[in-house]
Amino acid sequence: MRLVAQRLPAALLGAALILAASLIPLATSAAADKPDDKPKVSAAAGKTLKAAQDALEKQDYPTALTHLKETEAMPSKSAYDEFTMNQMYLFYYSRTNNMTDAEKVLESLVASPYLDKADLPARLRTLAQLNYQAKDYDKAIQYGEAAIKEGNANDDVYTLVDQAYYLKGDFAGALKSINAHMDVASKPGQAPSENLMKLGLSTCLKLNDDACTAHALDRRVAAYPTTDNWRELLYTIIQTPGQSDPFLLQVYRLAFDVDVLKGPDDYIEMATLANDQGSPGEAQRVLEAGKQKNIFTTAAIKAHSAQLLESVRNKVATDQGSLSKIAADAATAKTGTKDVALGLAYFSYQQYDKAADALMAGIAKGGLKSEADARLILGISQLHAGKKDDAQKTFDQVKGDPKLERLAHLWAVRAKQA
Repeated sequence: MRLVAQRLPAALLGAALILAASLIPLATSAAADKPDDKPKVSAAAGKTLKAAQDALEKQDYPTALTHLKETEAMPSKSAYDEFTMNQMYLFYYSRTNNMTDAEKVLESLVASPYLDKADLPARLRTLAQLNYQAKDYDKAIQYGEAAIKEGNANDDVYTLVDQAYYLKGDFAGALKSINAHMDVASKPGQAPSENLMKLGLSTCLKLNDDACTAHALDRRVAAYPTTDNWRELLYTIIQTPGQSDPFLLQVYRLAFDVDVLKGPDDYIEMATLANDQGSPGEAQRVLEAGKQKNIFTTAAIKAHSAQLLESVRNKVATDQGSLSKIAADAATAKTGTKDVALGLAYFSYQQYDKAADALMAGIAKGGLKSEADARLILGISQLHAGKKDDAQKTFDQVKGDPKLERLAHLWAVRAKQA
């Protein structure tokens, strides 16, 4: 994922920087040093600062700059004189679009004891924006995180900090920032933005963290179940080397259900896996779906898929005739293996209620090679039978195999979206 440092409009930054010069108290006072008095501009600097203020209000910026320089040159100016002068400088630099000098002045204002605490978060946000614009990502992070700590930070500030970490190449810092941002952005019934989730995923990939990547993909598809998001997630799993055939078929089942199979090779691969693992009706359904969508386009692929479909149809005819015998054998079996095989056969022919009954019987008897796999097929059967609540409970009960647990979670996500 390629991120580009976004340029912030000068007008927007200028608006954020402008301080109301008319609010600056310029009157001198002999009592200014009393502890209970608010700070006031000294008599020495009052004249030039008032002239600068008048010029700024008239938008006479050259004259304003002349009087500000005069104030700056005064050796006897007080700390509050300098604070007031810098506020006017900030106004001047924002109006003349001089963001480099504006940033320097604003830094001194933020560090000043005279700055109103209520103004601090906004000033910190502006400093973060200015430094991000200047590609000084360390300082952008410094001031952005300070703004977040002060409170009242908006989503733009969190995003700025996330991207600053990412763009400087600190992906561990980026991930920590993004996770904190997601926690803030997550509300009941409202997910973080998809752009934020994409940034999180990209950061996981940069870190080569498989667990982080899997979590980011799953979280994104739960919030934004687009075809592209489902396809990216499922093909990340499919293309991982070393997957067993039974597990791969389970992944293909979900890919077929959300309609993200890519091309002829995938349709043929899924059909072959289903046929080999005792689900010829499912294999036939996949191949016929591919044919209907005109997936098999080249002569060689058409011939291969047609040959496979013919073989599968012959197996279906034989297999369906033996269902009653399989059911009879399962009923007297002491372990659940034959019941699960019967359930898979019913599943293959979309007889989902019968499939669920047989699978539950097999799970209850026990002695299965993979109870997690049987429970996953049970949940899918219940979902396709229209029993969504039962399916959700079954998906939650898939335990003992981390890969199948993840798939069960994804099927649960699918059930909520269906």
